[in-house]
Amino acid sequence: MSSRTVAEIKQELKEIHDPDAPLLIELAQDQRKGVQNALKQWYRREERYQTALTAFHQRFKYEQYYWQQGCQYVAGMDEVGRGPLAGPVVTCVVILDPTFDLVGVTDSKQLTRHERENLYLQIVNEAVEVSIAVNDAAKIDRLNIYAATQDAMMTSVRQLHHKPDHLIVDAVPLPALEIPQTTLIKGDQKSISVAAASIIAKEYRDHLMRDYDRIYPGYDFADNMGYGTKKHLAGLRKLGATPIHRRSFKPVPEYLK
Repeated sequence: MSSRTVAEIKQELKEIHDPDAPLLIELAQDQRKGVQNALKQWYRREERYQTALTAFHQRFKYEQYYWQQGCQYVAGMDEVGRGPLAGPVVTCVVILDPTFDLVGVTDSKQLTRHERENLYLQIVNEAVEVSIAVNDAAKIDRLNIYAATQDAMMTSVRQLHHKPDHLIVDAVPLPALEIPQTTLIKGDQKSISVAAASIIAKEYRDHLMRDYDRIYPGYDFADNMGYGTKKHLAGLRKLGATPIHRRSFKPVPEYLK
């Protein structure tokens, strides 16, 4: 029986992903109930990890293909904030390289707020480059939401120091950019770089909306992020529209003072 405590063994198991690791063989002979429970937990956790790793590699297939075609910089692009009644539309473009290994990166809508916050910092640290652009409510009203989204996307790309050889875009094509593009429906579920961009864009916009909640209390912006929830609509009826509300989005015009 090992002289290590159960707590020490659990800590060691966190660092292992090899099912043939000598430690696992050793622990199989350890009859302590706590050790056997820790071993069972490791196998369950490892099964989930291997499933996530397989999905991760599957979502890397577009990037891998373009790298193999000789593209040095492959960028993923996504946006957030097309549907809300208030706040900006935010776009992000992310350039990754083949060493990127954050298995947890997936469609931002499938992640918890805590997971997104942690991944945001890790993506920024590991990415070759990240670029964010923001178009406010006034520009959305002036251009319309689709054009304002395209405009912000193109700004994101033009701000990059590394010009992409290929761009993977979620749903919104950018014909004005003279860069080869692949447009994917639900791209944040199919491409790692698009998923990374979706996480960055959502976290950035969510933080903006929480700041706006302090500036314009009464609309529940910190929770609804500007979408037309019951609390948001109740705030509009009681307080009227704020400067960050989109005048071109119904029912906002009804509450202009």
